[in-house]
Amino acid sequence: MGSINILLIEDNPGDVELTREGLINFGKLNNQLDVVTDGEEALNYLYKRGVYFNINSPDIILLDLNLPKIDGREVLKAIKQDDTLGKIPVVVLSSSEAATDIQHAYNLHANCFITKPVQLDDFIKVIQMIEHFWIEIVRLPMKGD
Repeated sequence: MGSINILLIEDNPGDVELTREGLINFGKLNNQLDVVTDGEEALNYLYKRGVYFNINSPDIILLDLNLPKIDGREVLKAIKQDDTLGKIPVVVLSSSEAATDIQHAYNLHANCFITKPVQLDDFIKVIQMIEHFWIEIVRLPMKGD
């Protein structure tokens, strides 16, 4: 498999850097990581509006729930209600452990829900496991399918 486009929707700069570090250190594949920091920017990216008119659509989305401007739950809902975007796997990566958040994410058709570990090393390991599972093991749909 060639390069995978990963969209990280995350407003915490520390978590963005840890995610980037986890992907770089695992680094078996030459993956493209794009980052947007709020829900409004995420929807602009996904619908290729404004400065994002020429981007490649992501193969997988890592989504934080608690985002400024437009909440991550609304972003997830918009993604999964769209015929084209709905095929993209969405991994909810949240600091929440609340049963209601987990249930709501699955009700909105998240592909999985992962609570962010507090310890830095554990966070990086989780990112590497996400990459390993979703990029090396899972077969993703071809673009345009």
